Amino acid sequence: MLAKSVIEDVLTAALATGGDFSEVFLEDRYTNNLTLQGGKIENSLSGRDFGIGIRVFKGLQSVYTYTTDGSKEGLLKAARNAAHAISGETIIHPAPLKKEIVTCAHPITINPRETEKTRKVNVMKKAYEIAKNYHSSIHQVLVRYLDEEQNVLIANSEGKFIEDKRVRSRLAIQSIASDGKQMQPGFYGPGAHKGFEFFENLNLEHYANEASRIAVTMLGADPCPSGKFPVIIDNEFGGVIFHEACGHGLEATSVAKNNSVFANRIGEKVASDVVTYIDDGTIANEWGSITIDDEGEKARKNVLIENGILKGYLIDKFNGRRMGMESTGSGRRQSYRFAPTSRMTNTYIAEGKSSPEEIISNTEQGIYTKYMGGGSVNPATGDYNFAVMEAYLVKDGKIGKPLKGATLVGNGAETLQLVDMVGNNLGHGAGMCGSLSGSIPVNVGQPMIRVSEMTVGGSKEGE
Repeated sequence: MLAKSVIEDVLTAALATGGDFSEVFLEDRYTNNLTLQGGKIENSLSGRDFGIGIRVFKGLQSVYTYTTDGSKEGLLKAARNAAHAISGETIIHPAPLKKEIVTCAHPITINPRETEKTRKVNVMKKAYEIAKNYHSSIHQVLVRYLDEEQNVLIANSEGKFIEDKRVRSRLAIQSIASDGKQMQPGFYGPGAHKGFEFFENLNLEHYANEASRIAVTMLGADPCPSGKFPVIIDNEFGGVIFHEACGHGLEATSVAKNNSVFANRIGEKVASDVVTYIDDGTIANEWGSITIDDEGEKARKNVLIENGILKGYLIDKFNGRRMGMESTGSGRRQSYRFAPTSRMTNTYIAEGKSSPEEIISNTEQGIYTKYMGGGSVNPATGDYNFAVMEAYLVKDGKIGKPLKGATLVGNGAETLQLVDMVGNNLGHGAGMCGSLSGSIPVNVGQPMIRVSEMTVGGSKEGE
């Protein structure tokens, strides 16, 4: 993708003013986006994005620049511009580049770039028809299709020289149900680190019907009561609460600056005994999986919390300097336009010993959240607020009537301590995560869990 001799010259130019580390990140990305609404393709956007990012360290100083000029002259100019922000007395010469060969952990069977667009549209139309025909109250269905191929080259002054290809595919289905007085949405968005074979093997009946079922069910739901209740959170995307309220607080981005409730607490009990929290980028073909991170480090399984005890953090190269700790293969970025920082991959609560039936039957009165919606969190405090897409009343150990308008409010560190049951039905949900280094694909996951007490916000009708 770029001659080794050119890379060596660029790395050397970036260190010319006294930096102690330099890095080149080259990206060549192909993206295909389609949107289907009303049974017709509304938008079709295909494109290619190419650029190179150059980074320089001097102690705890970091400088980042990028360019779309891939010529040697353009790259040397960008490297010198970055170097001008660095001032040091000792000039370091880069180590000889040694190419690393990595075996792709996420094999691709059908390259989407070589797949006819009609096959992609057929998948979308089939999903649309299934969702639209679910029930007469389905007013509108929107189907979005994405496939992308990202080719990267990473080299640095420590001698690293490595290349990687990432291919991802995703289908997002949104249904809206209406009874003439109100509308309710339902959504499902499966994705994977796979090629077009992902769509060929996708259970469209399940995902499209679920999107519509959620919408129709919530259309007839009662207003959710507000107060403090035991809350059962189902598997898959239910893990978004701990992704936001706990996962971000375990990233070195906030830990290194002491902007996290988990900073300087390794070895301490930060969750209940039944909670083990893991970030694992090595799970084959999962949406958030990686072969290497965006600093060239191999993906790995990082146990963050084990049986309630804090074991570690997610660390990138630069924040590792601040913390005096090694990278955990967690340096990620949206594209060459962003410097990498510590980010999650597939983050989840490990399976426990309880069955979903046991969790529900052991809950006398509470709220069951089947599907979570969006939310927000303050990483420094862990305070969160999340909407619930589909919820139910639990009474006498049984799931009762559906509830709409539910929100979950609380503090991540406190909620971790209040998890008292963990199920044995681990599942993952695909999503996008935004932070300092842009928006990246991640999985959130968990089995069904029960939190002994959470603040549930509802509507005035439900009080």
